[in-house]
Amino acid sequence: MAGHSKWANIKHRKGRQDAKRGKIFTKLIRELTVAAKHGGPVPADNPRLRLAVDKALTNNMSRDVIDRAIARGAGNNEADNVVEFSYEGYAPSGVAIIIEVMTDNRNRTAAEVRHAFSKCGGNLGTDGSVAYMFERKGQISFASVDEDALMEAALEAGADDVEMGEEGAALVSTSFTEFHAVIEALAAAGFKGDEAEIAMIPSISAPVSDLETAQKVFKLIDMLEDLDDVQNVYHNAEVSDEIMEQLG
Repeated sequence: MAGHSKWANIKHRKGRQDAKRGKIFTKLIRELTVAAKHGGPVPADNPRLRLAVDKALTNNMSRDVIDRAIARGAGNNEADNVVEFSYEGYAPSGVAIIIEVMTDNRNRTAAEVRHAFSKCGGNLGTDGSVAYMFERKGQISFASVDEDALMEAALEAGADDVEMGEEGAALVSTSFTEFHAVIEALAAAGFKGDEAEIAMIPSISAPVSDLETAQKVFKLIDMLEDLDDVQNVYHNAEVSDEIMEQLG
């Protein structure tokens, strides 16, 4: 849609994440530990762990911290009581939200998530209430790259789409199943992404047309992301570049 793009949203999310570096490390360590627990401590044999290691390195986590987190998971102790599941709900203006959590205390997490929705004018929904609006896909982002060369390499690697942003930025989208194969094929062609992740991408968007509503929506997202047990928050808000700039 004209006047809307993924880039302003990505920039805004990155700004919030950079301001929460300590919490990001906590979430990354938890992901490393659980990934090692369920799939083994060798990244080459464990795609989930390989992705977690790459994300940790991208966020400047030291190799020593990464290795200790993996060792804890492989030692079958810290990850024993951690369960993974998701919540679904609505922010103001009908914006759909999915919250992925890892927790050792379901009651604590449920109370905290419910409080965030209540305080920000949202509603916690039931399983399946918004999940149908999202698709799990892989995303690989590049800060600056040759558009034609990347496009050719990505399509040959089996990517679903390539979206170009400002100043040579690019976002490659893949199916969930082909994600790791596309990453490896792009790397072999000389294209190593700055970030790569599996994310819930909305197939149905909810337009947010005014600054006040956008502020309420992102206040809820911020509150949820601040919760220790929350790993990822996904939404389908479609906000204009102009409003995203006002949000800062």
